[in-house]
Amino acid sequence: MVIVLGVESTAHTFGVGIVKNGKVIANKRDMYTTERGGIIPMDSAKHHREVCANIYLEALKEAGISEIKIDAIAFSQGPGLPPCLIEGMKFAKNLSKKLGKPMVPVNHCVAHLEIGMCRSAYPKLQSKGVTGAKDPVLLYCSGANTQVISYAAGKYRIFGETLDMGVGNFIDNFARYANLGFPGGPKIEKFAKEGKKYIELPYSVKGMD
Repeated sequence: MVIVLGVESTAHTFGVGIVKNGKVIANKRDMYTTERGGIIPMDSAKHHREVCANIYLEALKEAGISEIKIDAIAFSQGPGLPPCLIEGMKFAKNLSKKLGKPMVPVNHCVAHLEIGMCRSAYPKLQSKGVTGAKDPVLLYCSGANTQVISYAAGKYRIFGETLDMGVGNFIDNFARYANLGFPGGPKIEKFAKEGKKYIELPYSVKGMD
């Protein structure tokens, strides 16, 4: 039996997840938000610093385990906002020292992809990811990235990506200019559901992209 605790702090959310033999047994998080403007990295980092202890305790409670049962501590090492990443790393480091357990740095982007496939050291879990796909082509959309990716020859390969900015970045930029606050996605979606008029947006294609 292997129990791994994961710490997420790449941007506006501080989260703690606990996985037991490939099964998620806890997933607690708290989000930094603003009423106007975009994300302020230092303020988001302060938010993480203030909520980390409570989120950790809530995760242990949800999992129904004692912290001494944890075998390893994984944390987001990037990419992300440096002040926020530092808070997550410090929390994971302190916990690692306290429990005498190893730290495992995790690439933020790869983690998003792995969740869908559940690629792990346990062969029986290979095809039991969120989608059940064994060898998918992945559309990865995040704050900074919009990419078509697949796993080949031991590495993730990028087949194509946006020529300007990621979808998430575009949505948050629009929300900031419209004074909707951060994160923009849920707020834009709320207004979209209230809208009646559909407006087509132009797009460009360069060469064979």
